Amino acid sequence: MGIEDAVNKGKDLFEQNKDKIEEAVKSEQAEDISDKVLDGVADFAKKIAPGAADKIDEIREGADKAVGNE
Repeated sequence: MGIEDAVNKGKDLFEQNKDKIEEAVKSEQAEDISDKVLDGVADFAKKIAPGAADKIDEIREGADKAVGNE
């Protein structure tokens, strides 16, 4: 099995389970986990670049909207 076969198999599995994947990504559990991860990354980034705190918060907010249910 080559890389192309593996990619195609992955695409097929995704298509077969698209509804379940979407449900999991939009779940409360995904929201809780993503909030913790995004908060940690944002806090770290603010320590490295404190002058960019507003932009970091903006990016964090956009990423948060993409995952979870809130």
